[in-house]
Parts: sequence; structure tokens; C-alpha cells
Amino acid sequence: MTTATFAPPSVSPEQVPQQLRQRGYAVLTAEDVARWADCDLADLQALIPTWEGLPPDNYLKDGGRYRRRRHSCFVVTGDEVNPVPHRAHWQPLEYNALHGGMERWFEPMTAPTLNSPAWGRLLTAVAQASAALRRPAGEPAQPWFIEAHQFRIDTTDGIGRPTPEGAHRDGVDLVAVFMIAREGIKGGETRVFEAQGPNGQRFTLTQPWSLLLLDDESVIHESTPIQPLSPGGYRDTLVLTCRSGGFQGLPG
Repeated sequence: MTTATFAPPSVSPEQVPQQLRQRGYAVLTAEDVARWADCDLADLQALIPTWEGLPPDNYLKDGGRYRRRRHSCFVVTGDEVNPVPHRAHWQPLEYNALHGGMERWFEPMTAPTLNSPAWGRLLTAVAQASAALRRPAGEPAQPWFIEAHQFRIDTTDGIGRPTPEGAHRDGVDLVAVFMIAREGIKGGETRVFEAQGPNGQRFTLTQPWSLLLLDDESVIHESTPIQPLSPGGYRDTLVLTCRSGGFQGLPG
């Protein structure tokens, strides 16, 4: 269990495209997330209470009770954000050996989240970062398929696993991991590794609404388990995965 913490290697919003291309990841402070997404930090902070009361994740194959979540999907084209009918979350075994290959139906995100002034801005910013990474300059806007996951990992079982599948890729173009809250825990260290090389980076996200962006083609990532420092400890995150060409789904 990791007890030491290393500060995130934060960059400015202007450095994000270069960082993603050269290193495969970029980290932003909360203040810079608000600037990057062109929204008010107060509007982001107003979303934090929507992590209370998340339904349990009943699909954990390790028998744990430590994960709660909601899941919704969107298509973003330029500045236009459209929710899609509720659908299952599906990943191939290639990317998730533990929970891949099955449809997982989670409760959808709620109106207080989706109607927030900041919500569409976050999705648009993630789509724009994906376009900057993957699309040639000047190409017409193409749709981006975003899956949104609200997670709470708690210490009900004495230990909580943010990534029970281990170090992994998600089979998308870009992954955005927003830290929402850490309460009464140790651990939860972020680790990012080159997918085709020996180098890696470790740090701990602690600031609410700080952000880790990942080029899913060039890096793999994981978060270490958490343990309680006080009763009721938990770690909340928002994960947005952005993919071109369509959502992941059962072949055929």
C-alpha cells in the first residue's frame, strides 16, 4: 500500500496538446480545468454533491462491495452535445480481462448533473482535446462518442480498488479522469506507463476537479487500492472516455 504521495506534474491548458502528443498524458489543476473548459470553478464544485447516493456496482467479479457508479452516454459534434438513449457499458476482453465481454447496465446520471451549466462544457472540452490529438487541422467537425462514469470507491471491505482490472487501456481515443473527492483514505496513487516502452510516472491526485488526460493509444494506466484512515473513507472520480466512430458494443 502506497503511503508517500508525489505531486501531479501539472501543465497549463495551452500545453495540453503537446503533452498528450509527446508524453501521452497531461495533468491540469482545478483552476486550469475551469479555464480549459471555459466554465466557472464554482459550477464544477456545485456538482460534487451529486456523488452522494450513487447506486452500487453489482458486477464486480472479485465479490467486492466497494464501488458505486452511474453511467450515461453522449455524442458531441463541435459545440453540440446530445445525450443518447440509456445503453449498456461494454468493453472487449482485450481491454478489460476482468469485466470485459459482458453488458453492464448501470443507473443513468441524474438531472442535477446533466443540467449543470458546466456539464456540456466539460464534454465539449474533452471532445476538442480528442480532435486536437487525432484530427488533422482544418478537418470538419466529426462526432465524438463519450461515456461518462461517476465513481465512488469506498473502504466498506477494508480496501477499495479503483482499477480492479489492473493497469489497462480502455479502447478509446482519450480518457479524462477528474478527481472529485478524497475523504479519510490513503493510497489511490495514479500510475501511467508507456504502452510500448519502459517509462512511467506516479503521482496522487488530491485537489477536487484536478484532471488527468490520457492518450489511450500510447499509455496504460491504473490507480492503486485505497485503505481507510478513518471510518467511511472514499475516493470519488468522474471518468469520461472519448471515442471516434461509435461507442464500444457487442460485435455485430
